Amino acid sequence: MTLLAMLVAVLIVLAYVNIPMPMGLSITFNMIPVAIAAMAMGLPGGIIIGGAFGLISFLQCYGIFGVSGMGVALVTANPGFGFACLMFIQRFVSRVLVGVLAALVYRGISRTKAPLYVRGLATGFAAALFNTIFFMTLLVLLFSQTAYMQNAMAGRSVLAYLVASVGVNAVVEMIVAAVVTGAAGVALKKARLI
Repeated sequence: MTLLAMLVAVLIVLAYVNIPMPMGLSITFNMIPVAIAAMAMGLPGGIIIGGAFGLISFLQCYGIFGVSGMGVALVTANPGFGFACLMFIQRFVSRVLVGVLAALVYRGISRTKAPLYVRGLATGFAAALFNTIFFMTLLVLLFSQTAYMQNAMAGRSVLAYLVASVGVNAVVEMIVAAVVTGAAGVALKKARLI
């Protein structure tokens, strides 16, 4: 419970720490606590902290726990309940899936003789990769017909938009998440939490 509370607190702090990028996206490191929870507590930890990440991300669309520029723009354009439900699916469900898959990646790689740092590296990398894949896939599937997304895509194909909008974000997030989660795994082992 203490570790879960600490990771939620870290998520709240990280909600205010992001690097804005073009097209309303930003570089964020909130998937790191999800990966750490997946390592330390397995599937339940990944689901709980992934859900907390998703809930915070959803609330940012309404200016709570910081602001998601893209989320606010989408909600402002269509503030209805049905649209809010779609935003919840995109923000919350995708992040719960990140927690589930990060836990499964850690469980799978733990069956090998890979050192703990490498297991953490793979888990952090996977969490960032899955976060990007699920978030952007649901963004395109659920909101590509909105005026905001049509403007952001500027006549480009979906693939061209995705590469242009997340190319730098995804690479930076994956590298940082891998390195930090690997180091956190070693620290968790020394603290006897893994």
